[in-house]
Amino acid sequence: MTTLNVNGQIHEVDSEPDTPLLYVLRNDLELNAAKFGCGLGQCGACTVVVDGHAVLSCVTPLIVVEGKEILTVEGLGTAEKPGPLQAAFIEKQAVQCGFCIPGMMMSAAALLTKNAKPTDEEIRSALRTNLCRCGTHMRILAAIRRASELMEASGLAADGSAG
Repeated sequence: MTTLNVNGQIHEVDSEPDTPLLYVLRNDLELNAAKFGCGLGQCGACTVVVDGHAVLSCVTPLIVVEGKEILTVEGLGTAEKPGPLQAAFIEKQAVQCGFCIPGMMMSAAALLTKNAKPTDEEIRSALRTNLCRCGTHMRILAAIRRASELMEASGLAADGSAG
């Protein structure tokens, strides 16, 4: 058994230690925001935050994340009460097909946790492992800048908790 802390909830999962975190999130915990894109850690669709760092969950084995805090898009807010990142992505219409967006949001969450007012260059650097085939990059940048503003105005962290 492996113990995982996902979005503030403790879960016991019966999976092999080398099982990719993505498979456990999607198949065992039914948290489907992180996507299987390439399976090689090259597209960023599977990005989650582990102890404040953006992590490619398709190439991260369970044994590496046991006992650490894991945050997924589901932990940022709800449809009824979106967190600052989610609200900003909605406001700036940063989603086209939406496949890459959970990974983009989680890379942004890791960045905004460390740097509440990143420059465009810092945002681009944080998103370097995330690919968007639809080409909404400029709206994604605008959404992350807007999330920074919303966080400052509300006093909330990227994950919607009190900052």
